[in-house]
Amino acid sequence: MTKHALKKDLPENVSFNKNAISANDDRKEILQGLQKKQKVINPKYFYDTHGSELFERITQQPEYYPTRTERNILAHNASEIAQHCGDQCVLIEPGSGSSEKVRLLLDTVQPATYVPMDIAESFLQLSADKLGKEYPWLNIQAICADFHYFDDRSIELHHGRRVAFYPGSTLGNMSPDVALTFLKDIRRMVRVDGGLLIGIDLQKDNDRLHSAYNDKGGITEEFNLNVLRHVNRVVNGNFDVTNFSHDAFYNEEMNRIEMHLVSNSDHIVTLADTAISFSRGESIHTENSYKYSLSSSKQLVENAGFRLRSAWVDEDRLFSVQYFDAV
Repeated sequence: MTKHALKKDLPENVSFNKNAISANDDRKEILQGLQKKQKVINPKYFYDTHGSELFERITQQPEYYPTRTERNILAHNASEIAQHCGDQCVLIEPGSGSSEKVRLLLDTVQPATYVPMDIAESFLQLSADKLGKEYPWLNIQAICADFHYFDDRSIELHHGRRVAFYPGSTLGNMSPDVALTFLKDIRRMVRVDGGLLIGIDLQKDNDRLHSAYNDKGGITEEFNLNVLRHVNRVVNGNFDVTNFSHDAFYNEEMNRIEMHLVSNSDHIVTLADTAISFSRGESIHTENSYKYSLSSSKQLVENAGFRLRSAWVDEDRLFSVQYFDAV
């Protein structure tokens, strides 16, 4: 882990570190995914700078309930959340994006240090710069890294009780077994006296879910297609986004939303000198979003070495924010 040479000066209360991310590993992962029988692209490749901006626009769409619902839960329960976090905690947010939701907690929680982590370097840099200017009292230690490959021993964090903040329905993007491994990594990072504040999207009627992932403004469609543009840059590819269509639906058997990019024709794409053939109607599986009950989410997180302290839900029981202590 090395201090990154910044394109501009950041506020004095902000530091920026960049973890080494191997382009060769990215190429290997992308090519392996696209050579499977069911072609897949890891959803982390949604989040180049434009993809991160598009996701922020998705959260503002009227059909997309998770963000506004979770924001209300966080705002209305900030004092109780602060009591759980404790005084002068080190608040760590993997996949921090624009750090919008943490703003609902900062004045109440008053962490000693806030650690935003994101894979989109420029977007993280801009977000940390903005947050540092808004909260000059807050020590911000931004880390550009893929959390799945991040070793927290490679950088010295501020001393204090570590609390991981993982809002949104991001845990649902992982299959339950991958989510369990991720949560175990979180548990290891926050250590024996740490905590976890996490957002969990709850099971609900199909119509509401379908609308949330097929907004009338077409922002989710553009977000899904943008992953192909990002892949083109990463692996020197020639995806033509006009050859694909967005498809999102609820898989009732698996309790998950699935997002796909469906090929509109028979054609061949070249990626890093590797030819990938597509048949008309064939899809690339780009994302899952698993939906949990309160009991199933509690069981999943506790299996990773935590114990539930509090769970808050909205009156329509669309979404839940839960706080766990490490055990």
